[in-house]
Amino acid sequence: MPSRVRKVVILNGNHLCHNPRVIKEADCLAAAGFDVEVLGGWLDTGLAARDRALAPLQRFRFTPVFSLLDDEGRASLHGKLLSGERWLGMQSTRWLGLQSPFALGYGMRALLAAARSREAGLYIAHSEPALWVVGRLADEGRRIGVDMEDWFSQDLMPKARSVRPLGLLRELEARTLRLAAHSTCTSQAMSVALAEAYGVETPRAIYNAFRWSDREGLDNRLDDRRDRSSVSLHWFSQSIGPGRGLEDLFACLPLLHGQVEIHIRGSLWSGHKAWLKNLVPAAWRDRVHVHPVVANDALLSRIAEHDIGLSLEPDSPPNKNLTVSNKILQYAQAGLAIVASATTGNSEVASKIPVGVRFYAPGNSKALAAQVNSLAVNAGELARAKSACLSAAKAVFCWEKVAPDLVASVERAFASSGKR
Repeated sequence: MPSRVRKVVILNGNHLCHNPRVIKEADCLAAAGFDVEVLGGWLDTGLAARDRALAPLQRFRFTPVFSLLDDEGRASLHGKLLSGERWLGMQSTRWLGLQSPFALGYGMRALLAAARSREAGLYIAHSEPALWVVGRLADEGRRIGVDMEDWFSQDLMPKARSVRPLGLLRELEARTLRLAAHSTCTSQAMSVALAEAYGVETPRAIYNAFRWSDREGLDNRLDDRRDRSSVSLHWFSQSIGPGRGLEDLFACLPLLHGQVEIHIRGSLWSGHKAWLKNLVPAAWRDRVHVHPVVANDALLSRIAEHDIGLSLEPDSPPNKNLTVSNKILQYAQAGLAIVASATTGNSEVASKIPVGVRFYAPGNSKALAAQVNSLAVNAGELARAKSACLSAAKAVFCWEKVAPDLVASVERAFASSGKR
């Protein structure tokens, strides 16, 4: 294949800083000699500012191909039109049962136009709108790939699913996986499930791990913790709200023994503040601490302050059950012991760290409390679990270990005789 077409276009359609998986994929492909460009979009003023600071530091190019914002960071007329288009798509899905592609996300036509203008050897979809885009590109004879970083049609809670064109999503997933010269996902369990559901070859499992070398940047500060003598539990996500396992955590607090403090990190929407206050027992309110989202390069240091990482994913919908989240892997990288819900994805990780991960059944707050207590009141057990998780992160669950599989898959795609 001539060098001029060793170009890879990654279709994200969102902020760069919002998707570490895209950054890691693009970076390792650029390091392997590919010309890589990420096509994204700007939806939020603060995140756009983070993108502007982050993009020049990369070995690949990031291009926002649409924006909901004007030059001063306010909602633009064009952005309002795109938002209205998406809203109409979602409402037509909810009330009329139509499978509108505009319900998938923002700026799909801009994403398609930008992709068409690039002469690339491979176009990799990373989002719901991108699935629609690569389908059009495949029709034009271009070689496509996909990273199922979520099983999109099998995700989210019932209320959110009511406005999603699930039939269209399933069609896009099936067709993309069938035509893809390169396909990846987040776990072995998801790979098998996708293959069985759509009758395709198993996508390659690329864990959502982080670089072991990132530990060199640990700042060793205690910005979160209040009491070093207490055992500190940590949970994080992009947002704090229902359906993320926090209900189990707060229900178990009265059953915990010893000196324990709780730290949760994420964006807390105003609509969820009352929900959170009502869940936390009054006796625990001075020991439950809420922290804002931090930049990606600071997150590992903040996690490493703590003792036990909480990976509390529910076992439904199927995407939550099957995926291996970045959360559980980053706890291991930070050297924390892990207490996790017994999902299929978490079990896949725990099979490599039996000493480091303690399980409970989602919804069983008594079992969660028992597993936390088994570590919190036994310093030796806690130390052994932390050591086991850190060792497994270095040996198995770090980006340096999984990245070669990603590069090899893309190399095979370029060598294939399929569409391009």
